[in-house]
Amino acid sequence: MRISLSFSAEQELKIPVSYNYSIQSLIYRHVDDKLATFLHNEGYVHGKRRFKLFTFSRIQGKPRFLRSEKSFTFKPPFRFIVSSPVGIFIESLAENFVRSVEVQLFGQAVYVESINVYSEPQFGSETVVTMLSPVTMYSTLETPTGKKKTYYYSPFEGEFSELLEENLKKKYEVLYKDKPNGFSFSIEPIDVSKRDEKIIDYKGTVIKAWMGRYKLTGSPELIKLAYDTGLGAKNSQGFGCFEIHKM
Repeated sequence: MRISLSFSAEQELKIPVSYNYSIQSLIYRHVDDKLATFLHNEGYVHGKRRFKLFTFSRIQGKPRFLRSEKSFTFKPPFRFIVSSPVGIFIESLAENFVRSVEVQLFGQAVYVESINVYSEPQFGSETVVTMLSPVTMYSTLETPTGKKKTYYYSPFEGEFSELLEENLKKKYEVLYKDKPNGFSFSIEPIDVSKRDEKIIDYKGTVIKAWMGRYKLTGSPELIKLAYDTGLGAKNSQGFGCFEIHKM
């Protein structure tokens, strides 16, 4: 299930370059308390992994980059998309935003202009997608000295596709309580360059992720799940949201 939340404002919205945490916090504040607490503190558990099973896009609108201040300004209206396979999460979010005519975003008053519900696309075994927020995948490695190090994969490395498939299969298990036997998934960059690499600061942690256009191939069930939950890791922090590419 997927919705877009559109906002207006009396003046341009000024935001920092790395704004994922602020949008995530806004989402949590507009979900019923019990559900928000569950997602924030527990989530859907698979071994050592905890999945929140939602994702959101970057802010969409007319941005202007202020290089000297390392910030953007957005001329209203502007919007962002939230997606999840958990219907009660999206319903709670929409209902609470409807009640909140005015909200604070980056310390500025913005107004809920509209909430649109997307009709679900048809998913086949192959589709081309465009990222609405960058996709990230990583491994935690141990150095010879015993220290832990996070390695972020490029879409041009084979492990990137393999780990995304593993990630999706774990999400499938926690959501459907069933093994995705016989399911497959792969991702191939088809319009991705170095300029699509994004370095994002999330609460002091540097995350490397990628925008761009990709071809997804595999089981329709996993492609649909990727659409609903987001591709890759850190989805609830604003990573991995995509749309079906319009030809």
